Amino acid sequence: MIEPDDRTEITDLISMHGHLVDAGHLDRLGEVFTSDVVYDVSPMGADPIEGLDGLVAAAETLGDRNPVGHHVTNVVLTARSADHVDALSKAIGIYADGSCGSLTYEDGVVRTAAGWRIAHRRIVPRRAPLGR
Repeated sequence: MIEPDDRTEITDLISMHGHLVDAGHLDRLGEVFTSDVVYDVSPMGADPIEGLDGLVAAAETLGDRNPVGHHVTNVVLTARSADHVDALSKAIGIYADGSCGSLTYEDGVVRTAAGWRIAHRRIVPRRAPLGR
């Protein structure tokens, strides 16, 4: 069972990602992710990104192609143990030209000395209705 305080902290953690990235605070991604995070974008046709430095480099490489808004909803948490939670959430990315995309975040969240952090994130794009 996930304690209410942990549930709140993990949900806030998942939400904070969008606030930090959208504001360009890439130097603060350690507040959300472990230093050795694996950010799996293979469902989008790219190699997984490893570590905080890799995440920052990927965001800087995308530059103006990054979304201007990351919006997360429908957060569902499942305890694996007292220190490991699986989180499933929906994400909507809004781009500067007004287009948008729908994704699912599949996160592995771990308790660290600094609090809860995302250790693994898999991003699954949603491009067809009904999971097709």
